[in-house]
Amino acid sequence: MVEKIALAPCNGMSPNGLVSRVAVGDCRKENENVISICMGSTSADIEGKNDEMLKKYPIVAVNGCGGGCVNKILENRGIDVAKTIAVEEVLANHEVSSKDPFRLDDDGEKCVEIIKKELNKSISDW
Repeated sequence: MVEKIALAPCNGMSPNGLVSRVAVGDCRKENENVISICMGSTSADIEGKNDEMLKKYPIVAVNGCGGGCVNKILENRGIDVAKTIAVEEVLANHEVSSKDPFRLDDDGEKCVEIIKKELNKSISDW
């Protein structure tokens, strides 16, 4: 088992971006071996000050939409992604969707729970 697992949530302004961030935050609170990565800081770090830390633990990218920005940002920095969860694809298999990029309603909270289950499955593999 690895010491820690890093979750990298979408920072996009879509409903699924919000679902990604909340699910990662909840998962981090519930699992002592999980840390989260700030994608804004990662994008802005042109000097590469955080690269060593980003290479220390396996990373699960949690993309909100089909754009795959989390993977692209990390790959552009030369950071390997161990696993990817595509929120949009996972939720397509369920009869619930989030509709607001700023607030979670009951359906949004259900989406968070679905994504948290996916995250917990992913981190249990290590």
